[in-house]
Amino acid sequence: MKAIEKLIGKKVIIRSYGAGVFFGTLNEVEHIGDRYTVELLNCRRLWQWAGACSITQLAVDGTKEPRNCKFTITEPSIIVTSVIEIHECSAESINSIESVSEWKQ
Repeated sequence: MKAIEKLIGKKVIIRSYGAGVFFGTLNEVEHIGDRYTVELLNCRRLWQWAGACSITQLAVDGTKEPRNCKFTITEPSIIVTSVIEIHECSAESINSIESVSEWKQ
């Protein structure tokens, strides 16, 4: 799909069926059946967020409550299967998400 190809190299939020929600730079996309497999670079799992009602708002506005978010450490590369949503992030969203402290133990 050409629309997805335009997102290569851009920061996105993806939702997968079963694995959750991730933020990172879209590096590669493969279409398999009715879903996608993607490779994200410099990615974080967005485990819990506040200050946005959905990942749509996160991708557009970012979070208004960064202290109440749980975003994991940054991983250099990840392959995520069964991707059902891909949202391009705005500059505001990128700055907001990247400002959230890494959640780790």
